[in-house]
Amino acid sequence: MQNSDAIWDVVEARKERFIALSDAVWDVPELNYCEDRSSALHEQALREEGFRVTRNLAGLPTSVMGEAGEGGPVIAILGEYDALPGLSQAAGETAHRPLAGSGNGHGCGHNLLGSAAALAAAAVKDWLADSRIAGRVRYYGCPAEEGGAGKGFMVRAGVFDDVDIAISWHPSSFAGVFPASSLANLTIDFTFVGRASHAAAAPHLGRSALDAVELMNLGVNYLREHMLPTARIHYAYLDAGGVAPNVVQARAVVRYVVRATELSDMLALADRVRAVAEGAALMTETTVSSQVVSGMANLLGNAPLERAMQANLERIGPPDFDEADRTFARAMQATLTRDDILAAKAMMGLAPDDDRPLCDEIFPIARMRRTMLGSTDVGDVSWTVPTVQALGATCAIGTPLHSWQLTAQGKSPLAHKGMVHVAKVMAATAIDVLRDDELRAAATRLHAEQIARTPYICPIPDDVAPPLPAA
Repeated sequence: MQNSDAIWDVVEARKERFIALSDAVWDVPELNYCEDRSSALHEQALREEGFRVTRNLAGLPTSVMGEAGEGGPVIAILGEYDALPGLSQAAGETAHRPLAGSGNGHGCGHNLLGSAAALAAAAVKDWLADSRIAGRVRYYGCPAEEGGAGKGFMVRAGVFDDVDIAISWHPSSFAGVFPASSLANLTIDFTFVGRASHAAAAPHLGRSALDAVELMNLGVNYLREHMLPTARIHYAYLDAGGVAPNVVQARAVVRYVVRATELSDMLALADRVRAVAEGAALMTETTVSSQVVSGMANLLGNAPLERAMQANLERIGPPDFDEADRTFARAMQATLTRDDILAAKAMMGLAPDDDRPLCDEIFPIARMRRTMLGSTDVGDVSWTVPTVQALGATCAIGTPLHSWQLTAQGKSPLAHKGMVHVAKVMAATAIDVLRDDELRAAATRLHAEQIARTPYICPIPDDVAPPLPAA
């Protein structure tokens, strides 16, 4: 086993165990920091594969790490297994049919994400043993990517400090290198406190916390005209103060998510949102306090690693989808809007009349350089360790990631094929990094230059603990 292409056979030989792992995680969809069964399934697979296993990284009970090899460079392959609320759906069905139970579903494909990463790490483990070279591979099972910033807390705790290179991926309609573009974000809860009173008999004695929240929302809406066009601000009421309109609401809580393409811009915008909150409190004679819940940095790209991953993608070619996969994908597309499908095609530069239901090509890096207006806690890892990610083609073209349609495809043969395909790409890229000192040095050098220009600031304050469930 002397070249990176040969590892594809190792991945192929191991795939059934990890396809089964993916399906088992799909069956137990669990939310942020509650992924007890999913984490246990990953731990069991790692132990059976002979990894040295560590739990509770950074004080996160549902994190798990498996390591193999000795000495040399450390390659981290990152996995996730958290689900989303409200996206429960029967597997393989082309009509919306939620399952009984929690209502959760793997509507972003993280059941595939973690399992493919673990499969890639297992293949690299075998390659290291066969090649007898110095080096270590680690699979990191990272909880709470969906807004919980699990990796951000892990970065803050130094979990990745001795890692040389990090590799990950994300499910998609397409196969290629993940564009190193995402939005840094900060989630902040604002609590307004006023004074209750009878809304009819003594309205003049009340100070409405709900009024303060509404004024804050109004102020932020005016702020939207004066922020960067790629920035985003979202909000949701956590506590509107009660259900009795004849009582002046004495307490209200609103959650804000502030996003921008650069970490520094996001932090500055968050300060402006805080100022609006203070103004709303001043206008209503209430008080306001704020509490950061979580935060994520934007992704930092690494061109040497991206070129290496692209070369592996081009050598392996697209996933080997068959006519049954295409038939199922067309049936799923029939449940989507025309705009969903056109938006996906436009993102990849495909013609509107291109009728392919599945990805059948490897997209060049130049076509993947689009702004990704979402957020990921892989961004924090990328500021600590040179990082590269792939996109894996695991669903019909046009499928929104946070949708029941994505959940429906999560156990399908086409999703399994895309998952195994991207595991081969990640494993081959890891071997390139282990064998090629120059590649590793170039990636490290570029990363050091980037950090020297713009040092990393953890968006999660030191006094903020992960929002773990009550024991």
